[in-house]
Amino acid sequence: MAKEHLRTGLTWAVAALAVTGFAGVAGAQPTGEPPCGSLQFHYGPFDFRRTTPYSRQIVERAHFTHGVETLTKGMTGPFGGDIAYTLNAYPNHPRALAAMERLAEKEKKDPPTSSVYTVACLYERALRFQPDDHVVRMLFSNYLFKRGKDDEARRHLDYVVSTTSDNPIAQFNAGMLYIDMKVYDKALEQAHKVMAMGFDRPELKNRLAAVGQWVEPPAAAASSVSDPQPTPASAASR
Repeated sequence: MAKEHLRTGLTWAVAALAVTGFAGVAGAQPTGEPPCGSLQFHYGPFDFRRTTPYSRQIVERAHFTHGVETLTKGMTGPFGGDIAYTLNAYPNHPRALAAMERLAEKEKKDPPTSSVYTVACLYERALRFQPDDHVVRMLFSNYLFKRGKDDEARRHLDYVVSTTSDNPIAQFNAGMLYIDMKVYDKALEQAHKVMAMGFDRPELKNRLAAVGQWVEPPAAAASSVSDPQPTPASAASR
């Protein structure tokens, strides 16, 4: 049954057409099909964020085991086929996207063996399916940054920051990526934001301090200057 699923999952799609403004897309596709292929699939697609681990086991037990994720033991054939099947069913499966990215790096081949789509196309498909998935968008931002596509990486990261203002974890992770990109002013802004939200994680501050870019939040700095020093009792009695 698993092998039959794999065959079905790999024959429905075709390679995607190169599109201006989107990196890493190559190949050809039928007229009228969207860039990077249709999202239609015989099982799903499902939003990874809105499914339970139990329901995901239907796919993961057959195609995305620990061995597949770590690229150490396949299930139905080459790793790319199993990961591709997982991403057909769950286009925004973050661990499967990360695994396919590692596989492309390991094989020095994109798309990897038995995968129809390039890694960039898989990120495009995930975000076309669920544009508000900030975890996938940050993974894609990091992917683009590592490949020298700084402007596009910043665009995705800025979008996450602007749309997750009430999510301290997303704001924190965005700050960490800004540091990786050496965009220290934005990283500092994120550090101040998460401190104001009561998110008690020191990594942002520590990393900024290590490169000489840490500045105390304006309110904290003003407080340290304006707070009067306590007057000794002996002086007050004179």
